[in-house]
Amino acid sequence: MASQTLSGLKVAILVTDGFEQVEMTEPRNALDAAGADTTLVSPMGGEVKAWDFTDWGDTFPVDVHLDDARPDAFDALLLPGGVINPDALRTLPGAVAFARAFFDAGKPVASICHGPWTIIEAGAARGRRLTSWPSLKTDLENAGAAWIDRDVVVDQGLVTSRKPDDIPAFNREAIALFAAARGPSRQAAGE
Repeated sequence: MASQTLSGLKVAILVTDGFEQVEMTEPRNALDAAGADTTLVSPMGGEVKAWDFTDWGDTFPVDVHLDDARPDAFDALLLPGGVINPDALRTLPGAVAFARAFFDAGKPVASICHGPWTIIEAGAARGRRLTSWPSLKTDLENAGAAWIDRDVVVDQGLVTSRKPDDIPAFNREAIALFAAARGPSRQAAGE
């Protein structure tokens, strides 16, 4: 992945309490290792609490409160899953608008598990091929998406995966998409 350096790339990670811990930490670690500058954005003040498969997990400091976050300050968006997190985010107009701004600007987005609920609410699922946790299949199809049961799907600037077991493929394709979105001249310049 050294040839796909993300040095200087700014990635917003949109979460609230209840995100699946490994679906944030493992992609964030991979993005950081590739040189990206990741920022935890949340409607919560101070800290957010993760869900760790069957019980509450660790807490993480919020870098930027959602009210203060500007989508134009970021190059890409990561939407972790878990059931609680995206279900809450899709009910918050500010969170939906924040996610929608990345699609409207043609910036790359990576989403895993239940994360596509926010994509549906943002009106960005229609006409895209994607995957998710299987229980979202009907929701995504009703929103006009083509749901595919595969470990990772890349389509129109969006990377999606189904579950924590898919994280290696998800990370690989998210880094590749984010690097490609930068363009070769920016990569060479280390921008």
